[in-house]
Amino acid sequence: MDDRELLKTVMGIVGEENCRDDCAVLPCGDQLMVATTDMLHKTTDFVEGMTDWQIGWMSAAVTISDIASMGAAPKYVLIAVGLDRWEHLAGVMQGAQDCCKKFGAAIIGGDIDHHDELTVVTTGLGLVDRVHLVQRTGARPGDLVCITGTPGQAQAWLDGYKQFEKALFEPQPRVAEGHLLSRGGVTAMMDDSDGIALSLYDLLGVNECGFSLESGKVPRPAGIPEPHARELALYGGGDYELIFTLPPDRYPVAGVPCTVIGAVIAEKAVLVDGKPMEKRGYQHRWS
Repeated sequence: MDDRELLKTVMGIVGEENCRDDCAVLPCGDQLMVATTDMLHKTTDFVEGMTDWQIGWMSAAVTISDIASMGAAPKYVLIAVGLDRWEHLAGVMQGAQDCCKKFGAAIIGGDIDHHDELTVVTTGLGLVDRVHLVQRTGARPGDLVCITGTPGQAQAWLDGYKQFEKALFEPQPRVAEGHLLSRGGVTAMMDDSDGIALSLYDLLGVNECGFSLESGKVPRPAGIPEPHARELALYGGGDYELIFTLPPDRYPVAGVPCTVIGAVIAEKAVLVDGKPMEKRGYQHRWS
C-alpha cells in the first residue's frame, strides 16, 4: 500500500475534485487563495547530517513549492513543530523563517508539542489572479512537456554523490518561474517532488490525454555515468522543479530556463522512448 492508493480513500470521502491539485483553491476577493499542507518526519524526510536550520528550510520550501506550482505568490505560512528534543526549535524556526523571507512569505502562527520523533507540519497560503491560476488539468495533445532545472540531483546525494548536498538539504522553490509560466501560456503544471515518472502519472490521472518522453532530452545530474544518471533523472525524488505543458508556439517562456523533454499525446498513457514508463518514484509505503 502506498500514499497514492490511500489517496483514493480520501477522495471517496471528500471528493476527487478536492484532491486533484498541489493546493486547494478558494475565492479571495478579486483573487484566488491557494492553500496546502505538508508533514515531514525525521525518519522519512530529514536525512542524517541535516542541520536544524536545513530542516526548517526544507519544511517551508516544500510547501512554498506547491504554491509556486499553481502560479501563485506565497504569502503566509503556519508551522507546527513536534519536538523530540526542545533544542531543535530555534534552528528549525530560523531555517523556516529564512526560506519564507527569501520567497516573499511570512510565518504567522503554528503550534509546538512533544513528539517521539522530530516532525514539522507546514501550511502555506498564496494568492493568484483568477486568470493566471494553473492547475494539473488542461494539458492538450500537441503541447510540449518541459521541466525547469536538472532533475535527479537530490536522489543522487542519497546514492552517494555528495556534491549534490544542497539540492537535497536546501531545495529552492521555483516561485519566480511559476509566476512567469502562469502568464506565459502553460496549460498544466505541478512540481516534480516525487520524480518525473510519478508526476506524469499524476497528470495522466486528471487529463484526457497522455505523455511521451524522450529520455535523451531529460537533463542529467552532472558527473554520474549512464545508465544511473538516466535512472536518477526519470525516477529520483526530492527535487522541487516544475514540470509543465504548453503549446509549441508559446515556447520558450521569457525568463524561464527549462528543457523540452517530450510531448502531450492523444493516447492515455505515459511513455518513455516509445515504451510504457514504469510507475515509480518517491512514495510513502505501508507493509
